[in-house]
Amino acid sequence: MYSSELINAYKKAKNYIQDKQVAHDLNLDPPKISKIRKGVRQLTDSEAVFLAENSGIDPEIALLGCHADRNENPEIKQMWEHIAKKYNGLGLKAISMTCAGLALMAATPNKALANCVLWLLM
Repeated sequence: MYSSELINAYKKAKNYIQDKQVAHDLNLDPPKISKIRKGVRQLTDSEAVFLAENSGIDPEIALLGCHADRNENPEIKQMWEHIAKKYNGLGLKAISMTCAGLALMAATPNKALANCVLWLLM
């Protein structure tokens, strides 16, 4: 359940101990947080984005995870989870490394190829 993980990340970021502290920040009654943890109620998109932004988590990943939680159909739920993993796995770091590698190869093809081979062997 991604919603619980998101709540836990927010609690850790804020150094909170109790769920009622999170409920206060979200302007919710404390029992609603308990219902979210049990899967009876789901986080809204705005609640998920608020928790993610204040936890240092990409809001888009949070929305994908919450949409996976909301879906009752196991096949569609699995697709949402797969999209979230794929999206999270790509990240800006991989894109930046790829662009830097291509720029390096264009500038000095032999040295770049040697560095790439050495990196792969590590």
